This record gives sequence, structure tokens and C-alpha cells, in this order.
Amino acid sequence: MTTRAIPPTKAASDGPPVRRRRLTAEARKSSILAAARRAFTETGDMNGTTIKVIAEHSGISEGVIYRHFESKDQLFFEAVVEPLKQAVDDLVAATAVVDRDQPLTPQRQLETMIGLYRQLTATLEKIIPLLGLVLFGDPQVAQRFYRENFAVAMDRLAEAWREVEDRYGFPFESQEISARTVMGMALIVALESAYGKKKKADHERAVAVIAESTLKGFFPTIQPARRRR
Repeated sequence: MTTRAIPPTKAASDGPPVRRRRLTAEARKSSILAAARRAFTETGDMNGTTIKVIAEHSGISEGVIYRHFESKDQLFFEAVVEPLKQAVDDLVAATAVVDRDQPLTPQRQLETMIGLYRQLTATLEKIIPLLGLVLFGDPQVAQRFYRENFAVAMDRLAEAWREVEDRYGFPFESQEISARTVMGMALIVALESAYGKKKKADHERAVAVIAESTLKGFFPTIQPARRRR
């Protein structure tokens, strides 16, 4: 009995090699930052998270990381700052054109404020673990980060809002304090969303409430005559 040989199938490797698309420098940097955020969050320790660990999360060599970042400190700062900066960039851009097509009505002002809080809370929730490391760790690191990044982000928001108010002849006093108040409320809502027991519906309601209260005030003017005895 004879057997007929089965011709070998053509292996995929016999064809032309498939070239992996090389990432652009900007895409590679973003990929490293994303891996760094995961590594820092998992370890919960800035000092204990080595470049080697970050390289393992990235699937690249340590040398590639050092081509994009001078030090681990720079990598850590940018891992925290990038999402915050992107969020503020988006909010500033949206604020600049908020009344480009039509005047800013009270309803659109409320909708814009709700969108602002949604964006801020989503961004802050993403970087809360890293914010904790940088703001409540080494005091010198915290001071540098706050002055050079966090405060700058809030000042940019304040300036964008002031320009809108100027177009309507509205005197905007202490816009820097207003921006910090908004950021503080967004941070608390983000913390509640990340670690609290409230559901998504409660988060949406909280965003709506603080947005409306930001515009109209949190407490009514007290009328002494209405005091209940």
C-alpha cells in the first residue's frame, strides 16, 4: 500500500515579512506615559517604581525610555500632568468659542458648566492615585508640581473665563480663586466617584448640582424674619 505525500502548506512566514509600523516619537512618548501611569498606580510608590518596571509595562527597553525622558522624575511629572493639561487645553478651547455662533444664554451657560465639571472630574478620577503620590509625598516635589503645573492649569481656566465675562461687560472678581474653587469641587466629586459608595446616577446629579450652584450660589440669602421658632 502506497501513501501519497501531502504537499506541505505554505507557511505564513514564506511570504514577505510584515513590517511593524513604527510609532512616531509623539506616539511612543504617549505610550510610555500610559505605561508609567499604570506602573506608578500599581506600586503606589514613586521611589520604588523603577525605570525597569516602567519599561516592562511598556514592552520596550530602558534605553528607549531615556531617549524620551531625562529622568524618572520628569517621567512621573509628565505622567500626571499630561491628562490634566489636555483636559485644560480642551476646556480653554471650548470656552474661547462658547458664544461664537450665538450669545451665551443662561441655559447654555449651565450646559457649558456641566460639561466643564464632567471633563474635570473624569480627568481627575483618572489621575487621582498619581495626584496623591505627588501632592502628599515629598513636600518639595509637591510644591514644585503645584506651582508649575496645577496652579498654572487653574490660572489658564480663570483667564479663559475672564475673557468671556469681559465680552459681556461683567466684572469678574477673583477669577483665580473661582477657578481653584471649581477645581476643588471637581476633585471631591472625582474622589467620591472613585472611592465612595455612590452610583453613576448620583455622580451625574452631583455634577449638575455643583454646576448650577456655581452659577447661582450654593446658599440663598438668609431672611431673618423667616426664621422658624
